Amino acid sequence: MLIFNKQTDLKAYLSPFWTAKTTIGFVPTMGALHDGHLSLLRKALQENKVVVMSIFVNPTQFNNPEDLEKYPRTLDRDVQKIATLSDKVIIYAPTVEDIYNGKTVSESFNYDGLEHQMEGKHRPGHFDGVGTIVKRLFEIVQPSNSYFGEKDFQQLQIIKKLVQKHKIPVNVIGCPIHREKNGLAMSSRNERLTETEKEESTLIFKTLTTAKKLFGTKSAKEVSEFVKKTFENHPKFSLEYFQIADEATLKPCFRKSKNKKYRAFIAVFINNIRLIDTISLN
Repeated sequence: MLIFNKQTDLKAYLSPFWTAKTTIGFVPTMGALHDGHLSLLRKALQENKVVVMSIFVNPTQFNNPEDLEKYPRTLDRDVQKIATLSDKVIIYAPTVEDIYNGKTVSESFNYDGLEHQMEGKHRPGHFDGVGTIVKRLFEIVQPSNSYFGEKDFQQLQIIKKLVQKHKIPVNVIGCPIHREKNGLAMSSRNERLTETEKEESTLIFKTLTTAKKLFGTKSAKEVSEFVKKTFENHPKFSLEYFQIADEATLKPCFRKSKNKKYRAFIAVFINNIRLIDTISLN
């Protein structure tokens, strides 16, 4: 298992593969790996000759300093998990200095309005931070294919837009959400939940599943009212937002159209831990 902490060393190692036009798969993560991350890694290993996984908690995408401080950092354990799949994965675990070179600030990006919906409304500057780190990682690794989970569907759409607008030669591949047996979407933040909270948080996916059924016969407004009332009846939870949106533009759905794909997005707090999830409604 090769672990690089400096981009100069990683680039020197990858350079012959770039020259030979070897397919390089890339899975960017913030660590605290779970089976969802490993499913991305498994797909990357199947589809590429060389695979790189980055483990880096990116400070510029956190608008809440407390969330950044509490974000789990488990590099040794992460390496052990990666080794269960393959000992040929190249790990890039840089320092903030190596990535930002003393200037830990975001670039500004225009994602044609995708950034103004949902997460963008509630986490100012978040997608500038995401764009900054993903663009830099793409420049360092120069992958053929890069893999992202659909749990962060808005992020996935934004990265596709980033690649398109900046003409970055990488194929961005979205992969299905990986869930716990009880339906809870896998997330590094789940590590902060107690076992009881994990079980209680199944309410999120159950509510999304019911919302999907209701969307077949009810309006987006009626479905949203159902979700709002559901969480009002469960005081342990605080609903930050629920939105039914057009998958392509991420703009809210006010009236259903037969030729559009819709998706429900949700963000919920339990004990100050923020959980997000999403489900296709078509």
